[in-house]
Amino acid sequence: MTTTTHDEVLHDHAAALRFITCGSVDDGKSTLIGRLLVDSKSVLQDQLAGVQRSGETDLALLTDGLSAEREQGITIDVAYRYFATASRKFIIGDTPGHEQYTRNMVTAASSADAAVVLVDATKLQWQNPALDLLPQTRRHSLLVNLLRVPSIVFAVNKLDAVDDPAVAFNNINGALRRFAEEAGIGVRGVIPISALKGRNVVAAEPGWCNYMGPSLLQLLETLDVTAAETAEAFSFPVQWVEKFSSSADTSQGRRVFWGRVATGHIEIGQAVKVMPSGQVAKVAQVLNHVRQPKNVPAGHSAGIVLDREVDVSRGDWLLSEGAPEASREISATVAWMDDEPLVAGRVYWALHGHRWVKAKVKRIVHKLDVNTLSEADASQLEPNSIGHIELALQEPLATLPFTRSRVLGSLVLVDTASHKTSGAVLVR
Repeated sequence: MTTTTHDEVLHDHAAALRFITCGSVDDGKSTLIGRLLVDSKSVLQDQLAGVQRSGETDLALLTDGLSAEREQGITIDVAYRYFATASRKFIIGDTPGHEQYTRNMVTAASSADAAVVLVDATKLQWQNPALDLLPQTRRHSLLVNLLRVPSIVFAVNKLDAVDDPAVAFNNINGALRRFAEEAGIGVRGVIPISALKGRNVVAAEPGWCNYMGPSLLQLLETLDVTAAETAEAFSFPVQWVEKFSSSADTSQGRRVFWGRVATGHIEIGQAVKVMPSGQVAKVAQVLNHVRQPKNVPAGHSAGIVLDREVDVSRGDWLLSEGAPEASREISATVAWMDDEPLVAGRVYWALHGHRWVKAKVKRIVHKLDVNTLSEADASQLEPNSIGHIELALQEPLATLPFTRSRVLGSLVLVDTASHKTSGAVLVR
């Protein structure tokens, strides 16, 4: 049996930083990504030629690929782009700023290592030291913080279009830091930029706007990727059951259960419980993604062979001793994304890992006001609002608070009739 060293795990996870851009409408998210791609020389000449408008390069078109996006000049879906510098690889998610597409932003943020929240200086009363931020800036900042995105960076954009960039950045920087402190958001940096002109995006401009820190890209190069959840007990959502293994030499002819290790690690001979059946078996073999016998840590794909035949299907979980006990009652924070309001008594499909169960909304405890950050009693949650709810599940689920585990602590609510994604649930 071979083992995976700590250094190997770090190397695998540090291969690329996955980050998203978010914020309000027309804050320059797509243009910023276009600037990063162009200035890092990740765009071919024929691609640049294809995004010319009236002789000028429209950087936003490098990510706005849908015809509806190009016609309206807005981002609707999440567009992923890849680029690399001499020291790092990046995966960028360009998320929509429109309130009605918040669900798409939440989807991208759920797997991000960092979030760049853009703030358009021209939309704010930048002359006022006590200026108010836009609601969507606050909402997106709260959502990425709720989704445990490890690093949050504010980029104050379009400072080249205001009369006094230094005053504007000073006042907006103060407003952002006050908001972050009130909301309990840890901020890795507030950076002045001009995505259109390329100022302080790739190369730093010391002294511009009285700012002496790194450029946006220089800061991104220093951020950490999301750490694997190795401290928790082993948990494994079964995604696929290989009934007739083509690797009989390693699986001893038994079925192989494939998936991605959610938390912890597993060793041969260790006992695991199958949820929801409750059957217990021991691990006979662990295979990595290329079918080689090898210990596989959290965050990586694995195939698990048990020492005896037990009933395991897609959607089941394999849990070791110390894993959370299953429960039918869940208290959770929800980011509501359906067009219809959330009301008590409604039943939805809940997806946890690869397992579907029916979930009934028992009670709406409160609703969060994104402007004042206060909690208020509510009888329903409108689209794109955030609140605290209680769920009753038809079958028990083994969950952890989202603050401890991104995988075990998250569920998705899906409308039983329309099959639309209705809410992102974070276990409290």
